[in-house]
Order: sequence, then structure tokens, then C-alpha cells
Amino acid sequence: MLNFDDDIAPAPQPRLMPATPETLRAQAAGGILSREPVHDLDADRQALENGFRRVRVEDKRVINGESDVNQLVPFKYKWAWDKYLAGCANHWMPQEVNMQRDIETWKNPNGLTDDERLIVKRNLGFFVTADSLAANNIVLGTYRHITAPECRQYLLRQAFEEAIHTHAYQYIVESLGLDEAEIFNAYHEVKSIRDKDEFLIPFIDVLTNPLFRTGTPEADQALLKSLIVFACIMEGLFFYVGFVQILAMGRQNKMTGASEQYQYILRDESMHCNFGIDLINTIKLENPHLWTAEFREEIRALMKKGVDLEYAYAEDTMPRGVLGLNATMFKEYLRFIANRRCQQIGVDAVFDKADNPFPWMAEMIDLKKEKNFFETRVTEYQTGGALNWE
Repeated sequence: MLNFDDDIAPAPQPRLMPATPETLRAQAAGGILSREPVHDLDADRQALENGFRRVRVEDKRVINGESDVNQLVPFKYKWAWDKYLAGCANHWMPQEVNMQRDIETWKNPNGLTDDERLIVKRNLGFFVTADSLAANNIVLGTYRHITAPECRQYLLRQAFEEAIHTHAYQYIVESLGLDEAEIFNAYHEVKSIRDKDEFLIPFIDVLTNPLFRTGTPEADQALLKSLIVFACIMEGLFFYVGFVQILAMGRQNKMTGASEQYQYILRDESMHCNFGIDLINTIKLENPHLWTAEFREEIRALMKKGVDLEYAYAEDTMPRGVLGLNATMFKEYLRFIANRRCQQIGVDAVFDKADNPFPWMAEMIDLKKEKNFFETRVTEYQTGGALNWE
């Protein structure tokens, strides 16, 4: 999820035709190599004699690449590597957040209203499985179809962060002493949650099917559609009602430990969405034939469906006004977000006009703020040197 004031500026390179072994031999025989960067001539000759060719920047592709996916450098998609480094710099663990005040609030009969308790349980019911779905989609599907090593490196980091998020929600459930069977089965038993998950699962199944292969326009569009659904609808839309609700609690000094963890998760998810949008735009640039008018209309229809599903979830979690919020406010907010996502990937807006009723969320999302997110961290945790390996 991104700051709404930020513009996506992907840094993909126009595709250059890869050099063939025959071309390379001819260049080597002529004593020159015409392309940048300059290669070691002897190394190129040796590589050809051994039956392989060194990876060159112009050979790399995000999908359907033919260069060695094990070789991270030379970098072509430096933006992906930079996001990987930023993700590593944002590392955190759930146990570092003190949950004592939340426990006391939850156990106090007057600590929260029934409507506030419903919000907490519905949030956890959705999120405990949502990030597992995202991790499965990355590890079992997306990763094997992306052929740019820099992008794969970030996907590995993202998958780990999804595991941390699932861990965080479980940590909150355990800390509050909630009924784990109720919370973890919510995606089967609560319609508004089940509907969102059932919308997502077909897009996971496409990529995790062992028979699925990219390389045709139809398959490549299926991959691109799945990436858009997960970056722009799941992480870029389906998480928003829950984040606003829990962060609004934190702003009122309620459930401050859970709110702190949601803020760290929001920061991670901002990068996930940012990366996904850059990935989508790069694939578009390298494969313009995929971006047909019919395909764009299909994406707009999916975006509208996503708004409808998330608004139904807002109504379910907030049958009455609470925390200064109500479901109607979320209808406007979700339309605003949907239009923003469409703009970021080059699709016409779904709704004629929509405004942001929660301007304070921009501060929560803005990664450029100088706030020390870890100023309240618990520091008494085990380091590697303190662990007992026996």
C-alpha cells in the first residue's frame, strides 16, 4: 500500500534483442564486442567453448527470460533489489511488541464495547489466513514464473514477511486468549470473509497448477491478471478496512499493542503493493501486446468486484457506527483507493468521483515520515549469541 501522493515510477529498461552465440562468436572473431558493458573477450570465448554464455543485462526479462535465473548480477531491475534491501531494513518480530495493556483492556468487561470487540475478532478472522494465502501464492505460484533474479530476491523477502504477519496475528490471538477455533475458521464460517477468500483462490490456483506455463499470450495474461489481483486488490484494497479500524482504535488509546503491530504490517504491505505495481508496469513495458483494451476492461470489472466485497466486509464488521467510523464512510474510501490503483497501473478509473474520508491514514502509510516506529519496542529478546543450541 502506497502513500496516495506518491507516483509510481518504475525503472524498467526497453528490451534489447539478446546476442546469440553466433553473434558473439562473430564479434569475438572480429576482435570487438559492440555492446555495453564491455566483456572480457577471453572469458566469452571460454564460456562459448564450455557451452554457455555469460548473463548480460539485455538478456534479462521479468517473465519468459532465457538468462540464468541463478545469477543476480548484472542488475537490470535495480528497483527490485532496492526494495529487497529496504524490506530487510524494516525487519521486526511480533514478540517485540508489549501486549500487556491490550490483555488488560480485553479482560476488562468495560474495556471495549461489543462493537469494538466484534471489529477485533473479525479483523483477526480475516487476517490470520489472508497472509498465508499471499505466502502460498508467492512460494507455490508467482516465484517460479518470474525469471528476473532481482525480482525473485524480493519475493523471497516478501514471503518471509507474510509469515511474520501470520505470526503477529496469532500472537495477538494468543495474547488475548481468544477462541482459536473461532478465529482461524472464520474464513469458512463468516460469509463476508469467505467471499473475499473465494474471490482470491482461483487466481492462486492458476499459478500453482503444476501444468501452468507462461510463454503464450493467454498464459502471460493469466499471470499478469493474478499479479494485479494480489497487488492491487488483495494487498491494495482488501486490507484497508481492517487497517483503518485497528489503527483508529490505537489513535483512541485502545488496543495499542495490536495497533502497533498493524502499523508495522501496514508499512510492509505498502512495500508489497509498491513492488507489485512496479512489477506489473515492467511486464507491461516488456510485453505491450498483453495490455489490450479487453484485458483492461476485465481488470476494471475485477476492481469493482473487489470494492463490492470489501464494502460488504465493512458492513459486516460495523453494523453500527463505532470509533467515529461507519460503513458508509468506507464505501467512499474504497472507491477512492480503487481509482488510485487503476491510475497506478494505467487503467481507467472505475468510479466517476471519490474522495478520501480518512486523510490521517496518509500519515500511517507514508514511509518517508521520520517517526521511529520502534521507539516502543521490547528490548529483552534473545539474540543469536544467547540461544541454547543443545
